[in-house]
Amino acid sequence: MHIIRAIFLMILAMALLALSDVFIKLSSRTLPPGYVMFYLSAGGTLCFMLIAKWQGANLLSRDMFHPWVLARSGLEVIGGLGLVWSIGVIPLSLFAAIMQMAPLVVTLGAAVFLKEPVGPRRWFAIFIGIIGMLLVIRPGAEGFQPAALFAVMGVCGLGLRDLITRLAPAHIPSISLATWGFASTIPVGLALVLLLDAPEKMTPTSTWYMGIGVVVTALGYYAVTQAMRMAPAAIVSPFRYTRLIFSMSLGILIFGERPDGLTLLGAAIILAAGLYALYRERQLAIANRQTGEKAAR
Repeated sequence: MHIIRAIFLMILAMALLALSDVFIKLSSRTLPPGYVMFYLSAGGTLCFMLIAKWQGANLLSRDMFHPWVLARSGLEVIGGLGLVWSIGVIPLSLFAAIMQMAPLVVTLGAAVFLKEPVGPRRWFAIFIGIIGMLLVIRPGAEGFQPAALFAVMGVCGLGLRDLITRLAPAHIPSISLATWGFASTIPVGLALVLLLDAPEKMTPTSTWYMGIGVVVTALGYYAVTQAMRMAPAAIVSPFRYTRLIFSMSLGILIFGERPDGLTLLGAAIILAAGLYALYRERQLAIANRQTGEKAAR
């Protein structure tokens, strides 16, 4: 039952985060990136604080200084900065395709930083996924958008954040992790506002966009954190790819985007590589469990 709930939460989270991308992009038409990040950070933190109070979670615990929690917050800053900076200037379909690299980033991070064994097949899947991403971004080619590199920074930060989420002590409530993560991005947003000195152009329409964006971002973020802690990543992570469907559909319907053939091909390659890597991870987990059961007999 927990697994079914985790899968449902992940799909719901991807739908909410796709909506979040839409409202961030709409807000970015009149607001500079620093203001967008600051409002999202402050509003999201407030939402999480209210949820934490309702759940009775202690946000002033010493656990907020746990090394894994601090590392997670640092990656939150990197991911959030890349996300906000890129989504306002590149097509939503392009952004969505790049974001599908997240599960492959988790696998790569587990191998490089945690020294988890990754076999040649999964390394090959990571390599193929990178090729797919290059087809989407097309560095050096005509039409290359440098801002897409911020999306790459975002997906790396958020993918590694999800890896760290699995390593955080199990007794720490998901809402605490979510609150601390969002709160860590407030100073960065404020610093961008002060350093770039860009004028704020808040209108009634952008206020509504920003308010809705805060709510759906907070809900989607919390749902991802909860799903990742309710079931093994190998089971719930494949459902991250539903975000690609949601985001591309919204990009076409709302912004009139028309992804070209190379973007769609690259997205399909990333999707296939990520699903295969997750499939292999699940196979190996089952094999290891069976080996352990035999050894215990």
